[in-house]
Amino acid sequence: MSQPEFEPRRFRSTVPYYARFRLHYPPELIARVIALADMGPGDRVLDLGCGPGLLAIRFAEAGMRVTGIDPEPDMLEAAGKAAREARVDIDFRQGSSFDLPADLDRQHLVTMGRSFHWMDRSETLKVLDRLLLPGGAIALFEDEHPPTAENFWLRKLAEVGKNYGMQDAGHQAALVKGEYRTHVSYLFDSAFSHFERVGVYVRRPITADEIVGRAFSLSMLSRERLGERADQFEKDLRAALAALSPDGRFKEIAELAAIVAKRP
Repeated sequence: MSQPEFEPRRFRSTVPYYARFRLHYPPELIARVIALADMGPGDRVLDLGCGPGLLAIRFAEAGMRVTGIDPEPDMLEAAGKAAREARVDIDFRQGSSFDLPADLDRQHLVTMGRSFHWMDRSETLKVLDRLLLPGGAIALFEDEHPPTAENFWLRKLAEVGKNYGMQDAGHQAALVKGEYRTHVSYLFDSAFSHFERVGVYVRRPITADEIVGRAFSLSMLSRERLGERADQFEKDLRAALAALSPDGRFKEIAELAAIVAKRP
């Protein structure tokens, strides 16, 4: 299966929605990853595809020296603002897995939050093998929603989104065709073939407004990608959600997780 085409500004119009409506990673999950990676204060962390800094800030708060890299300048601006508000010092730089800055120090940990599937995963793992210190690790962060009644609103989002091309982009299209290789599949074929998964479950209230915001944080449903259809998509999604809950109130159950991979 070919990798998704690299679009440096894929997430440009999602910036106002991403940090506000995506699930944030709980501190206890960060602590578990730090323990698995055998890290101490001052160790270097590279957050690759850092977006608005959700992971980078967490690791900086835990005492790590963090560099965040993202191809989208608007994301980096949002990340820098969030870091200043959190009073942590992070070195944010523009770049990607395809063009890492040449002057990077070797790292103890490289993190990726919901970004690895947009990369050439096989080549990225080869690059990271050269970048990581002996004993270094990779942490691939993700969120999973179990098929429980509380999460039925997700099915409605998928049903409406399908009419607007939600399944046409990158890994989503490969999933539909049965061609998608999981991150684990690529890790087994890489230098980082020793790994385990850790996770933390959360349950939280979520409103129809937040679900709409979550949808617009997705690159395949971004306002830029939908263009003139964006307002109609929002109208259709709100109608589907109102049929489930007239007061616009829902529950969300999710697992925030990380696959921590090392060399054998």
